[in-house]
Amino acid sequence: MIEVNRAIADLAEVRTRLAAAQRFRGISGIAAIVSGIVAVGAGAYQAIMLPVPHTALEQQRYLAIWIACLVFALAINYGAIGVWLARNWNTRSRSEIRSVGMTILPAIILGGVATIALVRHGEFGLLPGLWCSAYAIGLFASRTMLPRGAPWVAAAFGCAGALLLLWDGIDPLAWYVMPLVFGTGQIAIGALVLRREDIHT
Repeated sequence: MIEVNRAIADLAEVRTRLAAAQRFRGISGIAAIVSGIVAVGAGAYQAIMLPVPHTALEQQRYLAIWIACLVFALAINYGAIGVWLARNWNTRSRSEIRSVGMTILPAIILGGVATIALVRHGEFGLLPGLWCSAYAIGLFASRTMLPRGAPWVAAAFGCAGALLLLWDGIDPLAWYVMPLVFGTGQIAIGALVLRREDIHT
């Protein structure tokens, strides 16, 4: 019995160390938090300029606001990864980059293609739900490389996406939707990354 308990304990330790080795170290908690704050700021800007877009022109402006926010978020987060990679260029870092790219790339492609298709058909109201769902898929697919707690954030994005796509009780294009979902979601991810860094320092 003692040997069995020891074997179970050893297996748990191996799994813990393997999970730690699989964590992607290039994510910047500060960059994630900044991108979340920018999303909140974009929501405040939308609240002033077009709180609930209805006309085709307003919807185009809505799309421009959030595409600009997306471009900024991608630039600051992937810029931080680029800086980390330049400072830690070795076999392990290259392997981590390949693993992250392979897990999250399908979700990015899906989100991009579906966004273009919905915009072409004038279905702007489905965009926030699509974005949340695609992001949830990407987070969940890369969960083993993210800090503990990331799957819960992915689940929250998935639930938000389902509500935005299926529930008629909320206008998906309202100014508070994107800041509430993506702003708080990115800040939560950043906090998890910073917490992980504190634990390992």
